[in-house]
Amino acid sequence: MKTKYRYEVIIYWSNDDKAFIAEVPELEGCMADVKTYSEALINVEIIIEEWIETAKMLKRAVPEAKGKLMFA
Repeated sequence: MKTKYRYEVIIYWSNDDKAFIAEVPELEGCMADVKTYSEALINVEIIIEEWIETAKMLKRAVPEAKGKLMFA
């Protein structure tokens, strides 16, 4: 599967949710939660697409993908 977008994705296990969480830090609120790590990779692509479509529909800015983020 070829990725259309180049946003950074962070995937981690949540004990509270009992699920893997895939977050896209550059797209506020863009995240998916699923049972397996591989599902997280697949689902987050769909969520990114939906997030961008919704932002465009609402005439909101879509941030340009910057790649790897730096955390302190």
